[in-house]
Amino acid sequence: MRRPLAYRVIVTEQFRQEMGEELQRAADEVQAQLEQLDFQSRRYLLELQKTNLSQAIAARDEIEKEKRKQQRIREEILNRKKQIGEMQDGESFLRGTLEGTVEASVGDNLRNLLSGAEIVVKDDLIVEIKDGRENG
Repeated sequence: MRRPLAYRVIVTEQFRQEMGEELQRAADEVQAQLEQLDFQSRRYLLELQKTNLSQAIAARDEIEKEKRKQQRIREEILNRKKQIGEMQDGESFLRGTLEGTVEASVGDNLRNLLSGAEIVVKDDLIVEIKDGRENG
């Protein structure tokens, strides 16, 4: 049977460094997309204004909406980078959810099997594996 598996990281200097770099790359990628969108939309809107002004206005509004959305995403990424940079060594950080398998038998508590499973990693080394069976 498949089940979710929490992927938790113990914060270290190495983790803060790697996550900081990863998040900065993501923020830079969003910024590059914003710049590309801005460049392409200017050309498109100039051409569209020549043929259909009302359609150009509507398109500009949609483009501006998308640009604001991308800017918010970039800000969220940079805020997360700052938060992680401020975390202390030894703190726990939920990195994501993985998928694992578990064997089930008649009489097992299904809720315990499907919840509570967790893998804890420190500097890329597994330091603990928690199994939902331990809860039951």
